This record gives sequence, structure tokens and C-alpha cells, in this order.
Amino acid sequence: MIVGVDIGTSVTKAQLISGDGRTTPVHEARSTVYTLPGQRVEQDLDEVVGTVETVVRAAVADAGALGDGPVEALALTGQGDGLWLRDAAGAPVGRALSWMDGRASGQLARWNADGTFHALHRLTGVGLFPGSAAPLLAHLAEHEPERLEAAHVAGYCVDAVVQRFTGAVTVDASDASQPFLDVATRAYNDTALELCGLSAHRGLLPEPAPPGTLHRLLPEVARRLGLPAGLPVSAGPFDIPACGFGSGISEPGEGNLIIGTTLASQVLTDVPTPAAPGPHSSTRTPGTPRPTAEPAGMLLATPYKGLWMRVMPAMIGTAGLDWLLKMLDVKVEALDALLVQSPPGASGVTALPFLSSSGERAPFVDSRARGRLDGLSPLTSRADLVRALCEAVAYSARHCMETLGVSGTVTACGGGARSGEWARVFAGVLGRDLHICDDAVGIRGAAQVAWDALGTPVDADAWRARRRTVTAERGITDHYAEGYAAYRHALDTAREGWNTP
Repeated sequence: MIVGVDIGTSVTKAQLISGDGRTTPVHEARSTVYTLPGQRVEQDLDEVVGTVETVVRAAVADAGALGDGPVEALALTGQGDGLWLRDAAGAPVGRALSWMDGRASGQLARWNADGTFHALHRLTGVGLFPGSAAPLLAHLAEHEPERLEAAHVAGYCVDAVVQRFTGAVTVDASDASQPFLDVATRAYNDTALELCGLSAHRGLLPEPAPPGTLHRLLPEVARRLGLPAGLPVSAGPFDIPACGFGSGISEPGEGNLIIGTTLASQVLTDVPTPAAPGPHSSTRTPGTPRPTAEPAGMLLATPYKGLWMRVMPAMIGTAGLDWLLKMLDVKVEALDALLVQSPPGASGVTALPFLSSSGERAPFVDSRARGRLDGLSPLTSRADLVRALCEAVAYSARHCMETLGVSGTVTACGGGARSGEWARVFAGVLGRDLHICDDAVGIRGAAQVAWDALGTPVDADAWRARRRTVTAERGITDHYAEGYAAYRHALDTAREGWNTP
């Protein structure tokens, strides 16, 4: 069996998983997200490491539930992007800068104006946003150079935990893909670093680990976790691609939708190049990303030869709904009932779901993007407001999926997918059946990669996460096709306003 860990932004989860796909209950521990003036969002690495230790100990205590076999590895996945600076011993150099951080918005605006943004996208397939490593590094180089001088490593959350647990200074190729990696060669692109004015800081970037790399648990850490010293530790891919593989996608063109705190859409592709600007091609082969005129999203290296993941990670998913429910003083348990009370189209109420203080990052990038509600009247109910926002999030997912060129089966996971009524909205808006995975698919994906690295790949049929299918209902899909067209028009109009001084 394997101990799988998913180090989320605010919640760390762990469970045991066996080679035939059986699991123990998920254990959770919360960590603090510090939201500060100046659009700063930070986390404490020591606290995050503590949450990992807590949930791993709890998971290890469940070992008897899956039989008498030994724990063969510790498999880690977790949040990507942001900037987790450490010294040579792995101690934090100040708090980590979260992927939600917006302090580098000004830097990104300058890069957009001078062409750096587009040039970097052409090189690496990266669509930058304020919380990605490149603008954060450039911001610190300008405003806090002493932090970069004190740092030995500029990495991400998962590799920061790996360094503390194993002593290895490394990074998974999926994390390293953002933002300087040539994903085809898995080597850093020096021209990309030069474009961002960061060549002098090249030494801070850890080298990407080759596929199949296993690290070893340090004795003192093993003792705290209740695991044997030297236990293999697998790191990555980070949470978005881990969810894709954990949900069972394996062929180019198949897609995955993560309806979590953020809304992430992804497609597996056998083409290791960014989507180029231009019109959509009618001769596009399955798995090939649709050309897009905007430099947004991610092109990620994966643990599998000849396969890459193209991702559109919108900033807000269930977090926007949580905000609205709190404003309305409604518990999340009432979501399905509220959605039933309002008809498709939310009685004429519409929304734009851009409720992050740092704007949007997919399928377009704009730090000024903001949410809104339209069509309100004295007859508008709480249910109408909730349904309008839920529909808007689904429209955003369709926008991302269309940009990616998803052509095959689509799986869905995350907290939002557990709502039967919201899942019906997503299926209706996307115009296709959704295969909902209720397991902790990020952990399952990380464990799958660990089994591969151990040389004992899992049986795909036995391993696939449990699924239930939500059918796209024809009448609703026709209605939502019109609603989606109206959403895109409203978005285009709003973007003109955001870009007007």
C-alpha cells in the first residue's frame, strides 16, 4: 500500500491506497492562508509541513484496514504555482507567496504592454498570471532583493515538503513547467529567463526530476511519521494533472474538470507545443489544443512519455459560491434545494464569476477582471442569485474546454461535483455527459505515479476511480447553448470596460 498526500491551499489530505484501488478514509488538517494588504496572499511553510505530518500519521494508523502488507511509498501532490523560497537547509525565507497572490499585477501589466507576455507564451506555452513564479520573482528582484539573495531554492509547495522530508533539492517537471521549462526536452529555456530579466537568478531553480524518480525518507522524519527510514518518496505531479490521471483520463483528447476552490479544465495531448494564435482548425487531430489568440493556461510535462497536459485553470470555482452563500446566510448543504427552486436561466438573472482579487488567468488573463450580477428585480430570489452564479461558473468551464479542444470523455471531480444539481448544470452547459469521480482523485493520481516509479504499475481497470454518470439533458443543453452565447457577449463587453482607463 501507499500513503497518498494532497497538500491543498488550505487543507492537507492523506489516505492509504492499495494496488487494487482500495482506500482508507481521508484524514484532513487545515493550514492558514494569510490575506494581507496589497493583494498579498501568503502561507507558512513550517505550518504546512506540520499538516502533512499530522495527516500522514493518522493515515498510517489505518494500515490494518487494507491488510497486512507494508507501506511501500509516500506519494505527494499538492498546490502548484506561487513561490516557496528556502535556504540550503529547506527553511523558509519569509512566508511563501501563494498562487493567489496579486502583488505582481503591475509587473504582469508591464510585460503585457511590452510583449514579454506573448513572447514567453510562444516559447513555453505559459500563460502568466500574477501568482505564477515569473512575475513574483521579478517583483521580489525589484522590491525585496534581499530575500532572493538569502534564498538557495525558488520552488513550489510540494518540492518544499520533499526537501524537508528527504533533503533532496528537486522539483517535479509539472511544477517546473511553470514558467521556464521547455516541456519537450524537460530543460529550462534560458531565453525565457532572459525575457523576464531573471537570468541572474537561474541558480535558484532546482533541476526537474526525471520520470520515475524516488527520494528517500530521512530517519528523523520517518520517526515522526511512523514510517520506516529510507521509505521511497514520490513527488508529483502537482494537484491539477494528478487529478486528471487519478480520474482515469489516459488518451489524447480526454478531458477533466476540477470543480474545486478553483475551476480547472484540462485535456491530455500528444503535442508538446503551445497553442498558436489563429483561427480554429477543422483538421485538428484529437488531443491537439485549439489555437487561441490569447496567451493563457499551462502546458505541462507529465510523468508519461509522449503525453502532456494542457490546462486552463480559472481562478474561482466553489470559492465564489462560498462567498455568495455566506453573503446570503445560507449553508452549502442547501445548494441542491436552491438550484431546484430556480429554473434554468435563473429567472433572467445572469452573472460573471470573476470573484478573485487578482482577476482571472484562464481562458484569458486580466488582473482587473471582476464579477457581477445582472438582471436583478424585486422578484429576484436567493435561489435565482445562486443559480445564476452556478451557471456562470459552468459557462466559464465551457469557455475553457472549448479553448482546449477537448474531444473525448470528460471526467469531473472536486467538491462542486458532489452537488447533483450543479453537476446537471455543468452537463447541460457542456452539452455532454459527465463522469463524476467521488474519490480523492489527486491522491489517486499521485499514488498511480508512485506505483509506476516502483516498477509495479497498477491494473488500469481495477484502479480507475469510482464513477457515476450525469447525463446531459437535451432540452436543457439547447437552453444553455443560448445562455452561453449571451455569457460570451457579456464577457466581451465587460472586458472592454476593464480595459478602459
